[in-house]
Amino acid sequence: MFRKILVANRGEIALRVICACKELGIATVAVYSEPDRNSLHVRFADEAVCIGPARSSESYLNIPQVISAAEITNVDAIHPGYGFLSENANFAQVCEASEITFIGPRPDTLELMGEKDRARREMKAAGLPTVPGSDATIEGEEQLAKEAARIGYPLILKASAGGGGRGMRVVRSQEELLVAYQTARSEAQQAFGTPDVYAERFLEHPRHIEFQVLGDRHGRVIHLGERECSIQRRHQKLVEESPSPIIDARRRRELGARVVRALEKIGYTNAGTVEFLMDADGSFYFIEMNTRIQVEHPVTEMVTGVDLVKAQIRIAAGEKLEDAAGPLDFSGHSIECRINAEDPDTFAPSAGRITTFQLPGGTGVRVDSAAYADAVIPPYYDSLVAKLIVHGRDRHEAIGRMRRALEMFVIEGIKTSIPLHRRIFADPDFAAGHLDTHFIERLVGNGK
Repeated sequence: MFRKILVANRGEIALRVICACKELGIATVAVYSEPDRNSLHVRFADEAVCIGPARSSESYLNIPQVISAAEITNVDAIHPGYGFLSENANFAQVCEASEITFIGPRPDTLELMGEKDRARREMKAAGLPTVPGSDATIEGEEQLAKEAARIGYPLILKASAGGGGRGMRVVRSQEELLVAYQTARSEAQQAFGTPDVYAERFLEHPRHIEFQVLGDRHGRVIHLGERECSIQRRHQKLVEESPSPIIDARRRRELGARVVRALEKIGYTNAGTVEFLMDADGSFYFIEMNTRIQVEHPVTEMVTGVDLVKAQIRIAAGEKLEDAAGPLDFSGHSIECRINAEDPDTFAPSAGRITTFQLPGGTGVRVDSAAYADAVIPPYYDSLVAKLIVHGRDRHEAIGRMRRALEMFVIEGIKTSIPLHRRIFADPDFAAGHLDTHFIERLVGNGK
């Protein structure tokens, strides 16, 4: 087992990793930018190193600075959390070259899955269904027109190196095509450093379903069930739950087995998430794979009893899955709300100082957060303040528990998405499980 781990992240996920390390008896090193000097992950780590100013490119994304912090503190491994460097193949290669274990997939896997069009081809060859689309990135207007004619409208342009909704454009007619292509390329270049985009058929009212997986270094892969992530705004997830209210045991076994076989073929290791869109007719289509721990991993932990972050660490240390994860015991239903620092009506960011931070409690309630009263939410990073997670015997109980917990959760000094979440959980369509990725548009647009 590792002796000391550096956590190359901030906020709640950094604190989450530190907690897992403490339970495993592993010393921790926090890195932080200047505005994060008083953050909880800095306070609770055994050591802490400042790696730069507020700008991410000069701190959390600065590979030389992170590696220097790891070397001067003499760590065995680096856990990247999610976001920042977590899916950066070059960073994983630098870790290897520095004889520091990267807690995640191999660099070649990160590179493969980081190129979304290439990942689609690989997963299609491995037996997963994919949305009809271009087989490679689109090179020029002539190829763009040919692919659009073949795929048909509506279609969606996506950044090959993308995620989180950036570099995406829905095109509903030929007249919109060229402008959408140019805009998507520009956004992709700005967000990911490459303008490459590909095209695929746009599904009008899909559900977003993802499978959590773990793979060890001995060739074994397992899945830990699915999560329903259809409640999202501009491709950013707001509510996640496990299991999905629309997936029955037979469908779970069938699709889960296909996911496992596909990842065994590419030799996948550590934690990951295979993401699908489910069409109105029940068809599933692979869209991408996230090669890291997910923001929404707690709902899987709640229904399986598996500590996914500990499993990541133990797998990276060479343990077999049966030892790293233990037996799976699926039980009940879990839901997570992402509490963001933003105006619940306009969705404008709301940075500032938290004056009151009162957490809900009681049976089946968990809060993952690095916030506290008098903490400052800076304007430089993701707006996530806390993750509110509940677990119940079934979906009905979990929904009731979440409603109660949202009423008890008090954050003052900044605006948060808590009022929006209350609206979601009061909506009869949500209670009935009538979900798709346009749920929030209907909720807000109808003024419910």
